[in-house]
Amino acid sequence: MPVLVVDEYGCFLGKHGDMVQVRKGRLTLIERPFDDLSCINIEGRGVSLSVDLIHECARRGIPVDCVAFDGEPYAKIMSPMLTATVETRREQLEAYDDTRGSDIAKALVGAKLANQRNLLMYYAKYRKAAAPDLAAELHEAAQEVADRADEVHKLDAVPIDAIRGALINLEGRAANTYWQAVWRLLPEDVYPGKREHRGATDPVNCMLNYGYGILYSQCWTAVLLAGLDPFGGFIHVDRPGKPSLVLDLQEVFRQPAVDRVVIGLLNKGFRPEFEEEGRLEKTSRRRFAAAVLERLSTPTPVGSRKEALKGIIVATARSLAVAVRGEKPLKPYVMRW
Repeated sequence: MPVLVVDEYGCFLGKHGDMVQVRKGRLTLIERPFDDLSCINIEGRGVSLSVDLIHECARRGIPVDCVAFDGEPYAKIMSPMLTATVETRREQLEAYDDTRGSDIAKALVGAKLANQRNLLMYYAKYRKAAAPDLAAELHEAAQEVADRADEVHKLDAVPIDAIRGALINLEGRAANTYWQAVWRLLPEDVYPGKREHRGATDPVNCMLNYGYGILYSQCWTAVLLAGLDPFGGFIHVDRPGKPSLVLDLQEVFRQPAVDRVVIGLLNKGFRPEFEEEGRLEKTSRRRFAAAVLERLSTPTPVGSRKEALKGIIVATARSLAVAVRGEKPLKPYVMRW
């Protein structure tokens, strides 16, 4: 089901029968059936919406995400009854202090590193004939990342605080290897040199950060639907206002949902335009967001079937809920190459 993105200043969103209606002044810009929507994404400022629309979206379980121009979500509107569970949250907090917490953290980091390795292997496969030297470099980097993943899984099964330092160290070493290999996959005119988070001004890092913002919204919704506390994470440390568990879940899906889209678009000639403030220009932002959302909606092999990535995110969050209750070990998604 698609995401409705509204990013034009002065728009009004309302309910018109069984339709979401987007108007600007007297002009109707969009009409979309509620049944065809999984989410409404409001970007930027100057957009208003009706209480009737909020009520209908809450009734149907359609979240309304408010996102800044850099892709970072700052608000989410959804029914509180979708997360009206308590048992899972009690178990989640208790899991932090026993081996469940470290098992979950190792599984998530291990899956992230496996996805880094597999994305590099994917690109090496298609460069074996045309660029054998690059393919060999990608293979070598992929093996280094896989070695760090093996070390992650060998860490002791003790409360997470006792191994977090070692876990973050292995994750950081793998990330350095991974990003140096990714930079080799990009055209020279957009070579960023290093990974930048807040305040990035180059096309690659701006696209990555914006794409991760879209993914972040998907992961937050999945965590809530699974009955989990977004702020009770295992890998990321606790801080006021920091949704650590959302960030934990997001780590697994960065490579298949965002990194692959960024690499693909840039190698196909896409070059985003920027506004004076240094943020992505509206047309570029729309095109890139559409590509990420399409990737999230594309059927992807998982086990013996295919499922959209956004559905896999929800399934992984539910598996995480099962794991904190001690019923089954967490088995995060690992992409094929």
